[in-house]
Amino acid sequence: MNEAVFDVVIIGGGPGGLSAALVLGRSCRNVVIIDKGTPRNDVTLEAHGLLTRDGIKPQKLRQIARQQLRAYRNVTCFNDEVIQVEKHTKQFIVTTRLGDAFKARRLIVATGMIDELPAIPGFREVYGRSVFPCPYCDGWERKGEPLAVFGNEEKVVNFTKLLYNWSKDLILFTNGAAQFDGKFKQELTDHHIRIVETPVVKLQSNEGKLEKVLTETGQTFFRTGGFLLNTREKQAFDLSEQLDIHINERGGYESDDHGLTNVEGLYVIGDAKNSFVGLAGAAGEGYEAGVVINHELSMEDWE
Repeated sequence: MNEAVFDVVIIGGGPGGLSAALVLGRSCRNVVIIDKGTPRNDVTLEAHGLLTRDGIKPQKLRQIARQQLRAYRNVTCFNDEVIQVEKHTKQFIVTTRLGDAFKARRLIVATGMIDELPAIPGFREVYGRSVFPCPYCDGWERKGEPLAVFGNEEKVVNFTKLLYNWSKDLILFTNGAAQFDGKFKQELTDHHIRIVETPVVKLQSNEGKLEKVLTETGQTFFRTGGFLLNTREKQAFDLSEQLDIHINERGGYESDDHGLTNVEGLYVIGDAKNSFVGLAGAAGEGYEAGVVINHELSMEDWE
């Protein structure tokens, strides 16, 4: 075990974790980032909505951030996977798959979520390329196109209404009997949005670009893109069995506005906290958590 006690260990090297590391590094804190290199947005060709970096490849964004962090010798990045987290009095012990162990005064978890896509042949091939979960991230590139909306339950109605802002040519595929009542069906129909309740058997695509949606009855619907309501996401790093941390109804770890959980010294930011928050949101939460943690450590050091 590394006997040094770091100020902060950050698990996860996405925009949230890297942003926190930058703030803490500039605050003269000794920081370790541990990232296993399997980000949620790795399937995406372009990332959008982040000022000055709109359209950047996610891998390139992380590369630039790591390069800039090299200016701070007090920040170290490890390509590894955390397998265990323990809390001993006021310190955390973080153990990795490669056998390293780090002690820290504070711990930030920014590991995000893992998506569980529908078990429809061809779905994985289009996900992140022409079918997406977030219209704010990818709606502009699909504006005016014939789009498929995938989802059921009552929430899909408002989701479809939102997508109508980007395209009026929408077909809602519920992949089975619709789980919302007739008044909502009529509302969508009045806006010329077709509802297809027949199960979907296949998505046909060409190099990730959606071309056709095929149903169980043999019908074929020509679509060039789409959006998925529910990715059935789950935590990429399960803390619940290692620390007594609370989980909210969305599957995220409960925390206050700054990311502090019910475990003293443990902060959670980004998708791990919110289920989905986007690049800009994750980076903002990383900055905020870094500022709060440095303030706490500064007051402790003063005493």
